[in-house]
Amino acid sequence: MGSPRFRIALSTGLVGLALCLAAPASAEGTVSVIVDRAKVFHIEGEAGTIIIGNPSIADVVINDPTTLIITGKSYGTTNLVILDDQGQPIIDEVIVVQPPEGGMVTVHRSGNRYSYNCSPTCQPTLSMGDHEEFFKTTGDQATQHSTLATAASESAQE
Repeated sequence: MGSPRFRIALSTGLVGLALCLAAPASAEGTVSVIVDRAKVFHIEGEAGTIIIGNPSIADVVINDPTTLIITGKSYGTTNLVILDDQGQPIIDEVIVVQPPEGGMVTVHRSGNRYSYNCSPTCQPTLSMGDHEEFFKTTGDQATQHSTLATAASESAQE
């Protein structure tokens, strides 16, 4: 079946292919979350204590003792440590908060950055690093919109 070099190269290639196919989409111990989105995270064992290294990057809430909800708050990396009721570690994971994958358009004009979500039509969106006044105006409008929607919802329930 050919020379020994050929057999070694073939078996090395097959082992490499098998390892690539078996590897998970993200590195072991890493949880990827999109900024401003939530992700359901299941654990084995019941959580007693949850520790987030940097709560400005991600937030975690307990849905039930074995189900957590992780929300990406800003781009970056932090860690998540979960302890059981006896203080023993259950999980020690890295959380990577990433930008949305599609529909984002970034405009650079006169040294300033402006971000838009263009799915399906372009609307201003909050993105860290945008021009300060643009970010403030967009944030104020989003807050006003949310306040009006909450008031309308509460009024409809009465």
